[in-house]
Parts: sequence; C-alpha cells; structure tokens
Amino acid sequence: MRRGESEGATRGTPGARLRLFCFTEADLMNSHAQMQTLYMDHHGWLVKWLYRRLTSLDDASDLAQDTFVRVLGRPVNTSDISKPRAWLATIAHGLMVDHIRRRDLERAFCVALAEIPDPQAPSVEEKVMLLDILCRIDAMLDGLGPKVRRTFLMSRLLGLTYPEIADRLGVSLSSVEKYMAKAYRHCLTLSFD
Repeated sequence: MRRGESEGATRGTPGARLRLFCFTEADLMNSHAQMQTLYMDHHGWLVKWLYRRLTSLDDASDLAQDTFVRVLGRPVNTSDISKPRAWLATIAHGLMVDHIRRRDLERAFCVALAEIPDPQAPSVEEKVMLLDILCRIDAMLDGLGPKVRRTFLMSRLLGLTYPEIADRLGVSLSSVEKYMAKAYRHCLTLSFD
C-alpha cells in the first residue's frame, strides 16, 4: 500500500473508483445553486422554444421539465457551458423527436386497434403493453437505413419471402439477403447492450 492511500482504496479497486464520485456538501450546494440558476434563467425560454415547434403548451411544458430532469442526471458543471440555451435546445430537441415519434406511433396503433372487432380487441393492459413493445421495436429499427428497415418489416411483419421482397422493392435477391443480415446484426448488437 502506498503512502496516503487507505486500505480498500488502492488504485484500480472499487474503493478508489468510489472516491471519484464522492462530493463534499459544498460541491452539492454549489451544484444545486448552478442548477437553480440554469432553471430560472432558461426554463421560460425553453418552454417557448418547444411551444413554437409543438404548438401545445402542455407538451412544451412537459418536455422542458423532462429536459431539466435529463440535465440533473448528467454530471456536468453547468458553469462550464458557454451557450446554455444551445445545450438545452439540443437535449430538448432529442426528447421532442422521441415524443413526436411516440405520438405518431400511438395514433397509428389506435387506428389499427379501431379495425379489430370488440370481442378480439386486447384489454387496456394488453394495449399498454403492446404499445410499449411497439415503441421499443421502433427505437431499435431507428438505427437502420430506410431500405434495410423496410426489408426487415416486410419479412418479419408481412411474412414475405426474400424473392417477394426483392420483387416489391425492385432489388436483387442478394440485396435483400444483405439487408436482412444487416438488420439482424443491428438487432443483435442492441440486444447485447
């Protein structure tokens, strides 16, 4: 053990890594004050910025709040940020894209559910579960290019064969095989993350 190190906190041990995340009370109070200042200075602006894009004050307020919750979860010294509005807008934009995608998915889901006869319609709990699964699948497929995504969906959802997909897309059979391989690799990579 080296001089100045306590037992259990030698370099590379969990104790040493744990010390990196220890904050003094002064650090926490300073961080709290910085966050409060960031919120007070920019919350109103962020709600207006989001409202111009969403045209719903409720959604804009919710997403502004979600943005600050996201900021709270990041170990960032807010005084080091030179352009706080640009930084907040970047975070809010990502949340807004996710919000719009989910809203559009929910609308399409509701339209599809409306076509199912009542005796076969899923329960409220099943609808919530199905929508959650659908949103996860959508997020997983988001990283794929349009042709790869469309090929994957034609195969897995419509049950089309590779030759049928090739014919519909006007591409070769080997292209369909490559698209499917890429989609499977992408899905497998995400499942291990």
